[in-house]
Amino acid sequence: MSANTATAAVAAVDPARVRSATSVPRRRRRVDPVRVGLAIWGVVVFAFLFLPIIVMFAYSFNTGRLLASWQGFGFTAYTSALANPVIVGSVITSISAAAGAALLSTLLGTLGGIALARSRASSLSVLVATVILGVTLFTPEIVDAVSMLPWFVSLGTDAGIGLFNNGLVRLVIAHAVLSVAVVTFIIRARMAGLDASLEEAAADLYATPWRRFTQITLPVASPAIWAGALMSFTLSLDNTIVSSFVQVPGSTPWPVYIFASLRVGLRPEIAAVSTVMFLLTLLALGVVAYVLRRGDQSAEDIAKTLAAG
Repeated sequence: MSANTATAAVAAVDPARVRSATSVPRRRRRVDPVRVGLAIWGVVVFAFLFLPIIVMFAYSFNTGRLLASWQGFGFTAYTSALANPVIVGSVITSISAAAGAALLSTLLGTLGGIALARSRASSLSVLVATVILGVTLFTPEIVDAVSMLPWFVSLGTDAGIGLFNNGLVRLVIAHAVLSVAVVTFIIRARMAGLDASLEEAAADLYATPWRRFTQITLPVASPAIWAGALMSFTLSLDNTIVSSFVQVPGSTPWPVYIFASLRVGLRPEIAAVSTVMFLLTLLALGVVAYVLRRGDQSAEDIAKTLAAG
């Protein structure tokens, strides 16, 4: 009797014996202490980063008068925040300033990043331009704030340009000045890593510079443009130092309102509104990730783009 015939005969009697006879014994996986240690360390790092946010989220449901004094669970903080016109006005001011700064800095940063990446100037000129842009990133914000305040005052009062007396305009310009370099570097990194042969081929096919820019350059740079706009938006939302200097009465942004509230004690409304704005930031991240995914970006590329890399 052959081996196949014997196996078939055994299978007819007891299929479980055939599976146990033909199965290969599995080796037990050895526990890698390095991987386990790295996994534990990653959990600790994420806990360190997100536990304060979780605490803020929990205390946003505090019904007490002060944020640090827990009295009970409820939605009083949210309803009180919505009924407070000062809080609502400061949140609207922050979002409006962040949207305006994102639009302005993205426009300027996109043009600057593409110009630096495709510039035919000498390497020294490109380096000098990059260093000049980088100065705005490394300069302390208090120095920027002190320099911008007399600039706005001189333009608005001495020069008589009433536009610079508007608090929202001041916030948009000040925040855009601080974030345009970030957008420029993100766009430049995106464009410098791509081959310019597509643009050259379009030029060989007699495409006008405008068509090359709108149909080739902008679609290629779109992931970095979205990332730069999001980065500019978030940088504007949490800017406190410059905002406290350039703001005018009636246009107080949300971070400045929180900073002023420290003198009398933080109330649960602060945590409630901060939780809502945090969720809005997560929503913006999700929208950008969805757009990048629709553009056939891989998960790794999406993570790099959202990390401004």
